[in-house]
Amino acid sequence: MSLEIVLLLVILISATLLYITRWLAMEVTATLTIIALVITGLLRPEQAFSGFSNSATLTVAAMFVLSGGLMRTGALEMITFQLSRFSHGSTLRLLLLLAAIVPLASAFVNNTPVVVMMVPVIISLSHQFGQSPSKLLMPLSYFAILGGTLTLLGTSTNILVDGIYRQAGGAGFGIFEFAPLGMIYAAIGTIYIVFTSQRILPDRQVISFAVQQRKASYVTELLVDEESDLIDKRAGDVVDRVGVDSRKQPMHMLISQRRRLSRPSSANEDAQESTVELLEIFREERIYRGEEAANLHLLAGDVLLIAGLPNNISQFMKSTNTQLASVLVDDQRVPIGSLEQKVVEAVVLPESPFVGRPLGSIGLYRTYGVTVMGVQRQGRQRMRGLRSLPLQSGDVILLQGQSGGLDQLRETGRLLLVEGIDQTIVRSTKNRQAILIMLGVVLVATLSEIPIVILALVGAVLMILTRCLRTDEAMRSLDTPTLFLLAGTIPLGLAMESTGLAAQIVQGVLAVTGGADPRIFLSIFYLLTSLLTELISNNAVAVLLTPIALQLAVTLGIDPKPLLIAIAFGASASFMTPMGYQTNAIVMGPGGYNFRDYLKFGMPLNLLMWITATIMIPLLWPL
Repeated sequence: MSLEIVLLLVILISATLLYITRWLAMEVTATLTIIALVITGLLRPEQAFSGFSNSATLTVAAMFVLSGGLMRTGALEMITFQLSRFSHGSTLRLLLLLAAIVPLASAFVNNTPVVVMMVPVIISLSHQFGQSPSKLLMPLSYFAILGGTLTLLGTSTNILVDGIYRQAGGAGFGIFEFAPLGMIYAAIGTIYIVFTSQRILPDRQVISFAVQQRKASYVTELLVDEESDLIDKRAGDVVDRVGVDSRKQPMHMLISQRRRLSRPSSANEDAQESTVELLEIFREERIYRGEEAANLHLLAGDVLLIAGLPNNISQFMKSTNTQLASVLVDDQRVPIGSLEQKVVEAVVLPESPFVGRPLGSIGLYRTYGVTVMGVQRQGRQRMRGLRSLPLQSGDVILLQGQSGGLDQLRETGRLLLVEGIDQTIVRSTKNRQAILIMLGVVLVATLSEIPIVILALVGAVLMILTRCLRTDEAMRSLDTPTLFLLAGTIPLGLAMESTGLAAQIVQGVLAVTGGADPRIFLSIFYLLTSLLTELISNNAVAVLLTPIALQLAVTLGIDPKPLLIAIAFGASASFMTPMGYQTNAIVMGPGGYNFRDYLKFGMPLNLLMWITATIMIPLLWPL
């Protein structure tokens, strides 16, 4: 093994570990990878930096702008606002409508903003139907992922594989060449989701809507310390603790349950004014909700998130001997006191400028008047060390503040506030223009030989010229981690070819498998891609495996397209972990999911898609 190959392996392994662990921001890891390729002499500077000018990177950047224009003008919301009317309160009918609308939108628009737009809609509809959002949000993410497999434009991975294939001298893929297998995927995925989601997915509530259903003005955190009367009490049995009027009538601590979503009668509303409601229990960074919280016996150190009128909260604290917890106000922790309520959960989106920055350094209170009450990561509540906690994509921050400050934070901080569909369409008069621009790009790409990169860039410019987007909005719509990832991993593919590493890997595989049927290689490529994508970025996996697939096709004397299709679909159809796909991470917090939920619901779907790919790809693209 040559020194060049050893150096490249060290760089590959180091970059992969950094992408998996997220010790460094993705942009930093990508930049360090480029620098390492130049310093070691594996690539010339112009080769190492070629990822920034690669057609795949430019196409993906332009598609982010096109997607931003559609989102900013509310072009797709015209459709989603009709979901409630057509579903008539039926969860099954709503799932089928989502299966029709979301994949179609994700086929032409980056699926991340599609999910971002739909999350508040789904939560609002769940509230109307008396349904838990956790039954619908993971299906939303999966429908978006399936839609991304329908066209060349559906996901950046398809564009990337196409770009590497063309760079290697291949014919590339047409805009609808992925559609035959994509439609089969969408059909199988829809059947699986519709028939299993309501049985497998958990029944969990979203805090912000539980709060909105109350007439209470305040939400706060209470600490159960060693002196508290609540120790060893079952949360659901805590009664007769506070007198709420001159006759000292009992007040119940109520657990937020799905039945509370229905509109209460006036008598219930009167009773509700004399209650404090337990929304969550935090224990050692774990979060408990609903029935799980009701059955929990309270211990010293537990933190209760409660809602209620100020005097009721005060009386409850005195009666139970509990103390105010604290929130994060910039770089200090201070007592909550009486903050005027608007409490929301905010999901950190992949393109947020807060990603990678310690929470205490962001200055949310100083800039927006917003306080942080906690951070949830992969289903676990972080209550300690918040100041030094670097935010990650998919983190859920529990925020409290005025509506104006929260709206401003949503706009500039790239946070998804988990609220109803009362978010206003910013530029609704431009939505037809935005749709026409997107349709024009797709139509010309289908009917002409003009490269998709040129058409996408023209479409992005038209979004700005027609004022569907301002220039600063177009720049903010760019997902810099993804673009840097492409720019940093594309040179790795070049290095694998130039050093002969790809050829050596192929020879090693052939030596082990002998003269195996090419369909076995295809199945292995798909499975390997799918499993690796659950841990690291799908784009990084595609870049690493595509050169190997191309080399294997040359060695075996077969058409490389079937192998590349397997890589593209294996990298996109990732359902088993929240890290496997950005949309999975986005719905994790609002749905109250944990890692086990993704395994339970996503693993069977991953296996179904692997079997489907193994059977259908050789039939649709003969080896």
